[in-house]
Amino acid sequence: MAWHNYTIEDAAIEDLKAIVEIYNSTVAGRMVTADLEPVSIEDRVKWFHEHNSHHRPLWVLKQEDEVAAWFSFQSFYGRPAYNATAEISVYVNEKFRGKGAGSILLAKALEECPRLGVQNLVGFVFGHNEPSLALLRKFGFEDWGLLPGVAEMDGIQRDLVIIGRKL
Repeated sequence: MAWHNYTIEDAAIEDLKAIVEIYNSTVAGRMVTADLEPVSIEDRVKWFHEHNSHHRPLWVLKQEDEVAAWFSFQSFYGRPAYNATAEISVYVNEKFRGKGAGSILLAKALEECPRLGVQNLVGFVFGHNEPSLALLRKFGFEDWGLLPGVAEMDGIQRDLVIIGRKL
């Protein structure tokens, strides 16, 4: 897919419906999120408002006004000593998966980290989620830890890989 006329912008509250739809599209696959049931827009309003453009942005990648993907920075562990570390998440609309949307957003994130005061990026990815692990490794992320069998979904224990990059 050719990415022409796309934009990356701070998510607006009007984008929350699409953000939730993209997130919920991953629940049934049991590969991306530990949520076992879809979430509601109301469930995500507080989370949405925890983001801001100057410290912990939430971006949407739009292709011709359609939300193709979203990317969030979240505070890691919630204590001031960790302010230079951010947990990242990227979720891609089913229609745009495997077409480079994640790479576009991750490249933008790495470019913006100095402005945001971020020196470390951390992702928490299921061990069986090879596409996400491959994306992060392509951008220089390394395995920083493994939590074996910490998630159980449909009777199957799943590992959680802690993957990170120092900037």
